[in-house]
Amino acid sequence: MALADSPLKRQRRQTRVRRRVRGSDARPRLCVFRSGKHIYVQVISDQTGHTLASASTLNSTVRQELKSTGNKEAAKRVGAMIAQLCQERGIRSVVFDRNGFLYHGRIQVLADAAREAGLEF
Repeated sequence: MALADSPLKRQRRQTRVRRRVRGSDARPRLCVFRSGKHIYVQVISDQTGHTLASASTLNSTVRQELKSTGNKEAAKRVGAMIAQLCQERGIRSVVFDRNGFLYHGRIQVLADAAREAGLEF
């Protein structure tokens, strides 16, 4: 029963978070999604509705470097990659959107890696 409620609970948390978190052209939203096997990150401007940068464990360079794509090491690599892409595009500061996921584990590791690589939250 608890597993059946899980997507609904995440959707409710996502709605609560999204009420407060808005991305602009000056400070876009860094949105994270995780599945059992992969982790995906997008930098989105909510003013224009465009994705400015994206990275995931589906990227061929990341997949070749790692044994598994569903662990903290993969999240750390994706966090560093999105920070590098943002800096190349002139994005220094973002608003972090955990997308209804709890801030621990792979989500926290990704955020910490992005901060260490120079992205400001």
